[in-house]
Amino acid sequence: MPLFEYTSVTGHVMEQRPEGQASDKSLMLAVSAGDLSKLGILFERHHGRLFNFLVRLTGNRHLSEDLVQEAFVRLLKYRHTYRAESQFTTWMFQIARNARVDHFRKNQAGDVSLDGEEREYVSELPLPDEHAEQNEEMRMLMDALSHLPEKKREVLLLRSEGMKFEEIARVLDCPVNTVKGRAFEAIRDLRTAVQTSTGRRAS
Repeated sequence: MPLFEYTSVTGHVMEQRPEGQASDKSLMLAVSAGDLSKLGILFERHHGRLFNFLVRLTGNRHLSEDLVQEAFVRLLKYRHTYRAESQFTTWMFQIARNARVDHFRKNQAGDVSLDGEEREYVSELPLPDEHAEQNEEMRMLMDALSHLPEKKREVLLLRSEGMKFEEIARVLDCPVNTVKGRAFEAIRDLRTAVQTSTGRRAS
């Protein structure tokens, strides 16, 4: 049985907290001080966001659910290392990414590219129920994203979470200029892939 229970995930939605609701930072500081119940609030607040990041990175829903669980177990385990000056979400994504890296290192999977059945998981991710044409464009974008090398893909995914380059650099433990370079190349590659797909549809 998982340590944390999932609620339905319907896509990435930035949660709006009512005025006066406890901040992520104050909740995590309370966890660090021994109030472990506050971790459940953080899980409810962020597990969907973290799952969406991981499933778009790994292409595997079941693995992503396990990695979210592992990430929050590690948040609990390493709660005393959290510092007030740190952005909680940056720390959370860093721990989740490390959990994913450790998983593939343990299973000797190395750098994962999304092929075959794994890519189907990505194409099944919920899309906004708006116009069919917009949904088709989103599917093309997601397919192009799934073809990117992992290092470029994770930079774009973290940028889509609203992270600054400096925050992404901390998550990935690499220089800011490296992050910017990967982002530039990833956007260029995505644009080329989408244009190619659009051209095929028109022909």
